[in-house]
Amino acid sequence: MKSVRVKIDLNLAFKYIAFFFTIVVLCIIALLVGELILHSAEVILRYGFSFFFGWNWDPKANIYGALPMIYGTLFTATLALLIAIPISIGIATFLTEIAPPKLREFLTTTIELIAAIPSVVIGLWAIFYLAPLIRDIIHPLFKPLSFIPFFSGETFGYCYLTATLVLVFMITPIMTSIFKEAFESVPKDLKDAMYALGATRYETIRHITIPFSRTAIFAGTILAYGRALGETLAVTMVIGNQPNITLSLFSPGYTLAAVIANEFIEATSRLHVAALIGMGLILFIISLIVNFVGVILLKRLKRW
Repeated sequence: MKSVRVKIDLNLAFKYIAFFFTIVVLCIIALLVGELILHSAEVILRYGFSFFFGWNWDPKANIYGALPMIYGTLFTATLALLIAIPISIGIATFLTEIAPPKLREFLTTTIELIAAIPSVVIGLWAIFYLAPLIRDIIHPLFKPLSFIPFFSGETFGYCYLTATLVLVFMITPIMTSIFKEAFESVPKDLKDAMYALGATRYETIRHITIPFSRTAIFAGTILAYGRALGETLAVTMVIGNQPNITLSLFSPGYTLAAVIANEFIEATSRLHVAALIGMGLILFIISLIVNFVGVILLKRLKRW
């Protein structure tokens, strides 16, 4: 009887401890949102919706419009995601279905090491190698296509394209690791059954591996997108830090995280500080919306 009571008491204690920490996390999030709203209220009350949808950002003239930074954040993160998804699926497929065991182990370890590289190191690599590559080689190749908005204009190498490729380099290892784990969890019996029916490796991957792993693929995509939206240092070092709204990949731009990192220390006026905290609030809202939409879509995927 004593052992039963002790077990019941421990289960009850664990339940209350878990509930307590859940409340603590929710309180921390609520305090974070409250602080962001409180300290950005001055600029929001003064400019209203023009703070969120204004095109100009000039702290010297006390003009604060966040739209160029919102655009830069979404543009670079979305473009990086569109490039990284097929690359990650291809690498994960090669590692799980094609690569020999020794090569698979080596490549898996390499990918995990790349995922652990600090963003400042990736930023330095982009400054000394990627930006000159885009300025001297990639941009001249696309000059004949300058009539297309995506390839118009000149560049010094610090532009949307450089920042996008940096994000691709940062999120691809994360997505690849998640996709690889998902592909490895596909029941071998299902794949063997497809092979027994005469299916090729490509058909088995297309009709069994990827559909079976679609929930994990989507979850990994949302996780990587959140990482791309909030990346600060590496993007700040190579994006050019100019509040522009343009389709040109060779144009310099700005992101929400970059403007906070660049200007917060030098911000002297209360309005400027409030505007930067407002940027943090916008970034938080965007991340919240992305995760909320992701949760809804994940639930629908599970029903299918």
